[in-house]
Amino acid sequence: MVITICIGSSCHLKGSREIVHTLERLISLHKVKDRVELTGSFCIGQCMKGVCVKIEEQLFSLTPDDAENFFKKEVLGRQE
Repeated sequence: MVITICIGSSCHLKGSREIVHTLERLISLHKVKDRVELTGSFCIGQCMKGVCVKIEEQLFSLTPDDAENFFKKEVLGRQE
């Protein structure tokens, strides 16, 4: 599974760095590093929607507060 996080200026200001750190921590904690790859993109083109995160081609809009629930539902939920 590839997760792409926008790190462009708009998303950076909305907390993309915090989301990256949260997802890195959760990937390590849940031992899914061999199945989940984090990548960055400078612009996904949805700047008004918050921090843009994609799993494959599905787009999500996150805040740092949403990152843990996103991980549980969308990342761990797809591992089963």
